[in-house]
Amino acid sequence: MKKKAINCIIGGRVQGVGFRMSTSQQSKLLGIKGWVKNLDDGRVEVYACGEQNLLVQLRKWLAHGPSLARVINIECINADYQKFDDFSIR
Repeated sequence: MKKKAINCIIGGRVQGVGFRMSTSQQSKLLGIKGWVKNLDDGRVEVYACGEQNLLVQLRKWLAHGPSLARVINIECINADYQKFDDFSIR
């Protein structure tokens, strides 16, 4: 199956609540590669590469995140596929 990539920006209460660690764990469970990082404005950015159906599952998970998070908005766009060895926290 052809690999795809998405780039998502998640806003709300997403920093200081384990969002990056939980996103990394969820991505690894799904076999998705890429990265997650905090942005200076309080949002979180995710770049994820994998099979389309797995990216859809991750996108659904990102819409609510871990239990302490409160996602207010999420914007995802299709991105150019890049090869990563794993999923990392930046």
